[in-house]
Amino acid sequence: MLVELGKLFGRRRTWAAIVLLNVLPTIVAVTLAWTGIAPRPGSGPAFLSAVLADGTLFAIAALAIVLPLFLPVAIAVVAGESIAGEAQAGTLRYLLVRPVGRTRLLVRKLGAVVAFTLVAVLSVAGVGYVVGRLLLGDAPASGSLLSLSGTALTPTEVAWRTAVAIGYITVSMLGVAALALLLSTLTDSPQSASLGAMAFLIGSSLLLTVDAARPLQPYLPTRYWLSFVDLYRDPVLWSAIERGLALQAVYVGVFLLAAWANFTTRDVTS
Repeated sequence: MLVELGKLFGRRRTWAAIVLLNVLPTIVAVTLAWTGIAPRPGSGPAFLSAVLADGTLFAIAALAIVLPLFLPVAIAVVAGESIAGEAQAGTLRYLLVRPVGRTRLLVRKLGAVVAFTLVAVLSVAGVGYVVGRLLLGDAPASGSLLSLSGTALTPTEVAWRTAVAIGYITVSMLGVAALALLLSTLTDSPQSASLGAMAFLIGSSLLLTVDAARPLQPYLPTRYWLSFVDLYRDPVLWSAIERGLALQAVYVGVFLLAAWANFTTRDVTS
């Protein structure tokens, strides 16, 4: 596992992806601090209208900014390269010559992808928190913040809800990682694996806007990505969050099982 982590985090493009993930939220924070104009409540990324009152909320606002596109793209690229990248470089068969089973190798690759997913999410949240606090200020003098339901939330309540939201977003992104890993076992082209995963997710997002696809919408992988906003209602609305977690668990389980079944029986020639 340490070898795979070293290979992944030893690449410049891995850190370049993490830096790029933080660029857009930082630009947004600078713009908000400069103009003092935030979107009206209900428009724009979640919580962007509230960060002028409490800059610490920019941690979750930053994740909402990158969640629809940039974060899944980064994870799909890394996961899509995990197996297919080795095949493209001609090193996969040499890895399998060693006394390391295919299942063990796949688990190591998965562990590295999960680690990247966690680092990416935490880095965006951490940088968002620091940037928001420096540029947009601390919590209001009253020491409380209004929830989406209009009631006051204490700093402690905001903190634990934000921690749960970060965990929820991480789990949601594991579905992207599992899909891209599956596609990575089906092709020798990491670009094809990454693009295939993104095409699947973009198709899911488009179907959410089509009325004719309403019967399918509760089962689409992107359906509950933004349900973390319900954590900031009072009381918390857990129903969509629970459905989102259950749906991601199914997708992760199915994709990983398919990846394992294909990789352990695949005729590796590269």
